[in-house]
Amino acid sequence: METGQNGNPSPLWHIVVVSAIAAGIQFGWALQLSLLTPYVQTLGVPHVWAAFIWLCGPISGLLVQPIVGYSSDHCTSRIGRRRPFIAAGACFVAVAVFFIGFAKDIGHRAGDPLLSPTKPRAVAIFVTGFWILDVANNMLQGPCRAFLADLSANDHKRMRIANGWFSFFMAIGNVLGYAAGSFSNLHKLLPFTVTRACDVYCANLKTCFLIDIVFLMLVTITAVTTVKETPLTSKDATEGDEGGSSGRAFIGELVTAFKTLKKPMWILLLVTCLNWIAWFPFLLYDTDWMGVEVYGGNVKGSANEQKLYDQGVRSGALGLMINSIVLAFASLGLEPVSRLIGGVKNLWGVVNFILAACLAATVGVTKVAEAWRHKSGLQILTPPPTNIKGSALAVFGLLGVPLAVTFSIPFALASIYCSDAGGGQGLSLGVLNLSIVIPQMVISVVSGPLDAAFGGGNLPAFVLGSIVATISAVLAIFALPNPKNQVPLNSGTAMAGPH
Repeated sequence: METGQNGNPSPLWHIVVVSAIAAGIQFGWALQLSLLTPYVQTLGVPHVWAAFIWLCGPISGLLVQPIVGYSSDHCTSRIGRRRPFIAAGACFVAVAVFFIGFAKDIGHRAGDPLLSPTKPRAVAIFVTGFWILDVANNMLQGPCRAFLADLSANDHKRMRIANGWFSFFMAIGNVLGYAAGSFSNLHKLLPFTVTRACDVYCANLKTCFLIDIVFLMLVTITAVTTVKETPLTSKDATEGDEGGSSGRAFIGELVTAFKTLKKPMWILLLVTCLNWIAWFPFLLYDTDWMGVEVYGGNVKGSANEQKLYDQGVRSGALGLMINSIVLAFASLGLEPVSRLIGGVKNLWGVVNFILAACLAATVGVTKVAEAWRHKSGLQILTPPPTNIKGSALAVFGLLGVPLAVTFSIPFALASIYCSDAGGGQGLSLGVLNLSIVIPQMVISVVSGPLDAAFGGGNLPAFVLGSIVATISAVLAIFALPNPKNQVPLNSGTAMAGPH
């Protein structure tokens, strides 16, 4: 790694430049959350099966992130340990985004009929691109965090500053991604994106991803060309393996980490697991909920119903942007609020009750919207009135508060509970990541059939999330030990999303 004289941390502008990559990563992740579930249904994939496509995220996070992280620790490339993986990850993102955005065009040229409701070739290309994208995001995320730690040179204050900048650029990426997804005429910037096989909605998505490619490449190229690393020697790389292979050393460290976990860490893993089971249904289907339940649209319905669905999805993207703004401001107040209510575990419990209430509120908003559309016995195919839209957007906004806690407290607690685990802080956060990706895999498999069993729609999975959030809130307050010293939340690790 590059540091100043006598092992001092690198200049702050190095940290800022590397942290800016988070904005590019989160830009793409925000587009995934807001646009891809509706888009995959336009390819002919049923709602009940759409959730299975999201399995690639947790699987890649489960496998790719620890492998890439460990490999970058032992990389002896002449350009450094982290930069080769960051550059490769950015290139793979560009390839994946091209496949996703141009799936309909490539599928049509390969033989998909324009009028067919199901486009199998386009689906195959989309799924391939989607899996590559999640693998690439994990290739970027882990080495970026490790690079920031290298630049901080074990200076705890500088590491907190680095995490703060990383979180700041995450918020920037979120706002940019959700703002781009909420514009219906973005395709006019790149008129060539509208083709025979790709309608306006498809062209908007294609334009968003092309912008993301340019933005990510700019920040990545700036970082890898201006911030240098000192290459790791072969001798230094092999010393950490104690004479064994990298694979055996990695597995050994992972097994040791689990064997040495204390009771507080096991409880933390359980609460985190339940917390993310509650979160994922909404994260996967929030914009679809706006399009179907709130606006009354149908991606396979009449032209008017399709238009309503598109308007609902864009309104959902606006809601996600509001959510990100609340998330940014809420993150600044976590530490003083936690002190007022008796510690971070109490704060986590309280906001999980807020999460449960917001997820339950989606049922109320949906019922009011349905009642308005069917008033006087007539089916109204127009956007809902301001009070219904405002209530739905308020749910998005309020959810920014528990999301700020979810992105901070578990990681800060893991750093404290595992400080004596022997595997190091990075490995402890890797263990915590298992309690995030496994729930995503469960929800990806369960939510579609659950919704179908109760007549379709998104509400059954949201209700399940509300129940689980309540359980996690109770466990956080009454079972999770509070650290002896208050956790400095600004030193917690933020994350780019559940990969």
